[in-house]
This record gives sequence, structure tokens and C-alpha cells, in this order.
Amino acid sequence: MIERYSREEMKNKWTTDAKYDAWLRVEKAVVKAWNRLGLVPDSDCEKITKNAKFDIETIETIEKETKHDVIAFLTSVAQSLGEESRWVHYGMTSSDCIDTAAALQIKESLELIIEDVNTLLKALEKRAQEHKYTLMVGRSHGIHGEPITFGLVLAIWYDEIKRSLDNLLYVKGVVSVGKISGAMGNLAHTPIELEEAVCEELGLSAAPASNQVIQRDRYAALFNALALLASSCEKIAVAVRHYQRTEVYEAEEFFSKGQKGSSAMPHKRNPVLSENITGLCRMIRSYALPAMENVALWHERDISHSSVERFILPDAFITTDFMLLRLSGLIENLVVYPKNMLKNLNLTGGLVFSQRILLELPAKGVSREDAYKIVQRNAMKVWEDLQQGKSAVNENGESLFLQNLLLDEDLGAKLEETQIRACFDYSYYVKNVDKIFNRVFKRGN
Repeated sequence: MIERYSREEMKNKWTTDAKYDAWLRVEKAVVKAWNRLGLVPDSDCEKITKNAKFDIETIETIEKETKHDVIAFLTSVAQSLGEESRWVHYGMTSSDCIDTAAALQIKESLELIIEDVNTLLKALEKRAQEHKYTLMVGRSHGIHGEPITFGLVLAIWYDEIKRSLDNLLYVKGVVSVGKISGAMGNLAHTPIELEEAVCEELGLSAAPASNQVIQRDRYAALFNALALLASSCEKIAVAVRHYQRTEVYEAEEFFSKGQKGSSAMPHKRNPVLSENITGLCRMIRSYALPAMENVALWHERDISHSSVERFILPDAFITTDFMLLRLSGLIENLVVYPKNMLKNLNLTGGLVFSQRILLELPAKGVSREDAYKIVQRNAMKVWEDLQQGKSAVNENGESLFLQNLLLDEDLGAKLEETQIRACFDYSYYVKNVDKIFNRVFKRGN
């Protein structure tokens, strides 16, 4: 197995240098827009777009005195220019620069997350097709229910992650929004044409209305989409952890040569990746709450959201990127044990066929209540026999449940032996797998 880590590309989106670079991109775009509107001379515009730069050490030194990061940034930029620096930040407020630049970082980071999700979807589809007809037991409340296939389990995971992809694509439009509307959002010092031109150049939409900031319900939508994605990913990780339990052992994480599971017990092969994914997903979900609390700012804005976002934006994106890449690798390399799945399917002596028998009786004129009594009393006897150590099947390969049913006179009065035996056919439970796959993977007519 090739271990996967969060990409440097994602980490680099959230460095200090990346933040200031995004600020400078916004400032240059505004200067160019003012130039097109006739305010900034061509020569000054050319000098600014070509020569404007920042120095992080200088910014940090200036900020110690000014206690204002944008002013420190602008002072550093001005030191790289001449008189033309007077046009930098013209008519703008700090949040025009910060929020529009953040939209660039968020949009580009979301594109990487969307790429990660598509990678996960490809892995899930590949494994689903591989195990389309791999029989296993379906469980509810942790108890055996009826036969399903592992492919169907994977198809459900795929379908759920696909919904998260749709959410992310929608949210990308919600958060890819900038503003150059001034200190109170009234566009008093910057014409609306300038705001629209800047946003268009940066690949963003202009907020239809804003105050001093981009409204934080947009950010809350982003973090809730990431939280929902994390919940679905944790669902997959939890299932893998269950499948790897010694008592179940239907699938397990790939265990590489030289890997160790325990410092004390050399035999251990633990589901460490899926446990790690579970923990990461908890962290990703935790960012949704402060993002929603950031929506309610005082009047046209306060700064209570700023410190929160300095944590949750980089942390959420970097953690989600890492988690998705790790989960994709887990799925790609997941070791599946079809024989153990079939063994577990047969563990309860044929009880997984109880509903099939139940549904045959009403067609023969038996009330549902009476049909349920007939099937349940034979099923309960199987549980008792299993508790006493009786084999789930006899020497002829007949399950305990089938043996009981064939001896039941009330059942025999309604169903012939061949009809009862026909109910113990696994193919009945996979007859619509193709149709389900066609719906999930959009390959049907």
C-alpha cells in the first residue's frame, strides 16, 4: 500500500505567503480596473502590476507597531513602488481585500477537495463493480437480516459521496464571491462597474449586496458541506472497522510487509487507518459550529469572525484533503474476504430466508398474523438450537431453519416441500443488483 498524505498543493494554499499573494492579486486587479475606468494612468498601472511586491518580515515588523495587518501589508507594498503607490487600495476597505482574497483561496482549495472526492468515487465504483455479486449478510441493529452483496454496500457509499460532491459544487458557487464595495458596502467610493470588473478578472462573482464583509452564511454553507462529507466518510470508516473485527473478519485494511500492529501483541492487525479517519472526520465536523456562529456579526461587521477563520479555514481544508486521500487509499487497497462473508451469511442456520417464507403464505390465503406466527416459532427454535451448540447445517447441507420448516405441519399444509426449498435461493436476493447499479452509476437506459 502506498501511504497518502495531504498534498503540498493544499498546504501551500494556506501559508502566510499565499495569503499575502492573494491580497496582492486583489489589489492589482483593482488598480487595473481603475485604469480601465480612466482614473489610474497607464504608466502607473503598468508599474504597479509589474513591480508591486511584499516582504513578510517587513510586514511583521510594521504590524508590531500598527497592530493592523492590512496597513502593514500595504506599507510593505508601497516600499516596492514609487509615487504610483498612491493608487494601491484606492477607495477600498480592508475587507474588500481580505474577503475577496479569501474567496480566491477557498475556491482554489475547494477545487482540490472536489478532485479528491472524484478520486474517492472512482475507487468506490471500481470496488463496487468488482464485488457486485459478492454475497454477504445485511445487518440491522448489528443483527443478521437478509442476503445482500458487498457491491451494493459500496454502491450506497458511492451514491452518498456523490451527493456530497453535488453539495460541494453548489457551495463552490456560493463562496466564490468577492466585494469591492467599501467600508459600509454602499459602493460610495467605488463604482459598481469596478467591483464587477475586479471580480470577473479574478474568476469570482460580485456579491449582489454586501456591508463591510462578505456575509458569513456563505462560509457556514461551506463548512456544513465539509461536515456532511466528513460524516459520510466516517460512515465508511466505521463499517470497515466492523468488518475487520475478529468475530466478523469480512474485510480488512491492507497490512504491509514490516507493518506492526501492537508493541505488546505481535499478532495484531488493527484498523488504524479507518480509526484515524474517524477521528479526522470528528475534527472536520467541529468546524461547522463556529462557522455558523460567525454569521451573526454586529451591524455592518465586527471582527469576532476573523480569529475563528484564521483557524478553521486552513485546518478544515488541509484536514479534509488528508482524510479524503487516506480514505481513497484505504478503499483501493481494502482486502475483502468473500468466503468469510458467505460463512457469516450461513451462520444463523438459514434464518436470513425468514421473510421469503413469510411472504409466500399470504399468497396461499394465510393471514399475515398467522403467517408470522408460523415462521417466527420455527425461527426461535433455531436460535435455541444454536445457543445449545447445534450445527447450523446438517450432514446434507440443510440449514436448521429449513429442517424446522419442513417438519411444520401448518406450513406443509400450505406450501409443498419444493416450494419451501425454493425459498432458500440466494439468487432471489441479487436479481435486481444490475438495475440498482444502473441507477447509481447512471449506466441504465
